[in-house]
Amino acid sequence: MSKGRAEAAAGAPGILLKYLQEQNRPYSAQDVFGNLQREHGLGKAAVVKALEQLAQQGKIKEKVYGKQKIYFADQDQFAMVSDADLQGLDAKIVALTAKVQSLQQSCRHMEAEMQKEIQELKKECAGYRERLKNIKAATNHVTPEEKERVYSERQKYCKEWRKRKRMATELSDAILEGYPKSKKQFFEEVGIETDEDYNVKLPDP
Repeated sequence: MSKGRAEAAAGAPGILLKYLQEQNRPYSAQDVFGNLQREHGLGKAAVVKALEQLAQQGKIKEKVYGKQKIYFADQDQFAMVSDADLQGLDAKIVALTAKVQSLQQSCRHMEAEMQKEIQELKKECAGYRERLKNIKAATNHVTPEEKERVYSERQKYCKEWRKRKRMATELSDAILEGYPKSKKQFFEEVGIETDEDYNVKLPDP
């Protein structure tokens, strides 16, 4: 055993005890090993040995289910929670849930408004692209000033399109951080349509 691995194994009981107390939920040795291996460099044998040692010392509890052993923190060390405390926590949960729902509704409204504006900008850009195409095809019918004005307007609207698309992307990404479903499912539930849905590509600058 290398020196680093030996030091990690020696400190394993303390690491595992702290982890089980902080998480306060049951784990198998395999679960603990998988969760802490990368951060602490613990080998599976060291994890199994440390868990058994802590259980023998009465610092954690051990339950056997078939061929598998489950370990968890000793619940006697945690303070009892009164009915009043539980009711207070329930009230906080209800309030936070209502706040989350309100924020989600606001976000959906903002997404819808931004999507509407993006669609309008797309139509305007399409119109300017058509005008630009006609201008390029024409000969001696457009002054340099007119051509420059059209180019400038195209750049302006494409820049706005790019800006609003970035805003919509950042907003949806922020929502999705706490959203339990996939990005595709979120878009379907909210009713968001993307450029890709219409095979529309933002023009190069």
